[in-house]
This record gives sequence, C-alpha cells and structure tokens, in this order.
Amino acid sequence: HNLEMKHLPGADPELVLLSHRYEELERIPLSDMTREEINQLVQELGFYRKETPDAPVPEEFQFAPAKPLPTLLPPQVPTADGKTPPKRDKEEHLDL
Repeated sequence: HNLEMKHLPGADPELVLLSHRYEELERIPLSDMTREEINQLVQELGFYRKETPDAPVPEEFQFAPAKPLPTLLPPQVPTADGKTPPKRDKEEHLDL
C-alpha cells in the first residue's frame, strides 16, 4: 500500500521516499540489495503489505508509512479577539 514501482530503463534502481505533498524525503539505492533485503527494508519503513491486491487496508495504515513532519506550523499569533488559537498536534497533517 502506498508504494508505486516505476521502471526507468538504464537507471540504477532506487527507492524514493516522498512526503504527503510529494516532496522528496530520501533516496535509497537498491542496486546492491537482494529481493529479500528490499522486502525487509520496505517492511521496516512501515509500508503495509496487503494479503491480496484488492484487500482492504486497515485505517491505521491508510497514510502509512508517512513520517511525522518537522514542526512546520507558524508561530501562534493571537486572533482578532485576543485569544491564541488552539495548538495542533505536530503529527497532524494540515491538508488532510
């Protein structure tokens, strides 16, 4: 789930991890890894493997393996009525 394979002729194989905004987070070269090592890596990174291609994905894995974002929230500024807006959980996705 949330893993897409793209074959690029002539390119060295690598795993490109993207944020929920499709920004590149990390590139992991796969050339020197066996199939078993790649499967283990993907599992360690938190990807969910469905039992069958059409099997449902449990709710807790819908956005997996999304890593928590660094604190990207703007500083808390009082609103027009002088109250500070409630703090958000730093792992909350603002655009979801």
